[in-house]
Amino acid sequence: MCPRSVVVGACLLLSMQGLHATEWYVSPDGVATNVGTRQLPWDIASALDNRREVQPGDTIYLLEGTYRRRPNELFDVRLKGAADRPIHVRPAPGQRARIDGGLAVQSPSAHVWIRDLEIFVSEPLPDKPVSAGSSPADLKRPWGGLHMHGGTNCKYINLIIHNCNQGVSCWMGEIDPEIYGCIIYDNGWLGVDRGHGHCIYTQNDEGVKTISNCIMTCPFDGSYTMHAYGSERAYVNNYVVTDNICYGKGPFLIGGGRPSHGVRVFRNYLYGVDMRIGYDAPYNEDCEVRDNVIVSGRLEIANYRKATQEDNLVLAADASRPTGAKSILLPNKYDPNRLYLAVYNWDKADTVEVKTGGLLRDGDTVELLSPRNVFHDLQKVATATCRDGAMRIPAQGEFAVFVLRVSRR
Repeated sequence: MCPRSVVVGACLLLSMQGLHATEWYVSPDGVATNVGTRQLPWDIASALDNRREVQPGDTIYLLEGTYRRRPNELFDVRLKGAADRPIHVRPAPGQRARIDGGLAVQSPSAHVWIRDLEIFVSEPLPDKPVSAGSSPADLKRPWGGLHMHGGTNCKYINLIIHNCNQGVSCWMGEIDPEIYGCIIYDNGWLGVDRGHGHCIYTQNDEGVKTISNCIMTCPFDGSYTMHAYGSERAYVNNYVVTDNICYGKGPFLIGGGRPSHGVRVFRNYLYGVDMRIGYDAPYNEDCEVRDNVIVSGRLEIANYRKATQEDNLVLAADASRPTGAKSILLPNKYDPNRLYLAVYNWDKADTVEVKTGGLLRDGDTVELLSPRNVFHDLQKVATATCRDGAMRIPAQGEFAVFVLRVSRR
């Protein structure tokens, strides 16, 4: 074999080795000095903080259990994948991984997909309102949640985030993220002035922040579902916010004190929640607000030089209603066996027929779960079967939202 062939063969071998994806394992009682196998797993802190040999294309599997650290309840993420070989962080197949605290995504994280985790804080809220303001000294519990400070092209998929002081914080240093399919509920706290803490609090300028297919609700007046907001010194630009379900409490806001541009808000489904695009900036540049459904709420688009507003259904609390029902079935592009369903039950009927629109096949069975009880099989709301392109589901009141877990025929 000629020397040139030897060199080419060696380079090809190195290239193939670089493309090889490795599966690593962590567990609640893992040890940093272990080798990262299922039998000898790492601890979560060293695995996520890039103190191990995790490479683009690798997967970090979290074994069953609850991951907790006090103090410093947030685990830093500093993993760096590649566009064609993202690093995946997810529970091991068939297992439930719970983070009692939260995650903080820091630079130089890039092309990391974090998915299917439950994030919460186990310490209870105070039994009475705490001091006013956003940082009360007498709120002693950990902050918790998912906080994005410095990732690039990262994805946060199908996370369940609840009972934290704030669900998601997505700041300027996080470039081109996708927040998708997350269920965010019961975050925040009650002060003597009002509720504080939001489902998603975000600011942006560079790149585009995409927030899609999430279910969001708040427990307190004063908290927001979508809170893309800042003072005249902050930026609230370049958002794509689509196919989200927001209900109960928590206004939906994109706007602040500095003029905004590049705001696109499509096909969001709100009940009891106001949508406000623009806040108190003297002017804003451009926005598109299309195909949203807002019931028992208002739509306000403030101070935009160019605002495209089309095909939005807005019904105030005292407005007359259509007849029958309107159902919205949202597929999940990362999990074909998971769907979200929102039902506007105009007649307040006991059951509603939902057209499946080809998302289910005849004979497919779905379990209907409350967004607050996705993991609790014994608390499922009902089971339904697709027949002739439709299924009948139980309904109470004018609005309902479900997580559907599908068993394919």
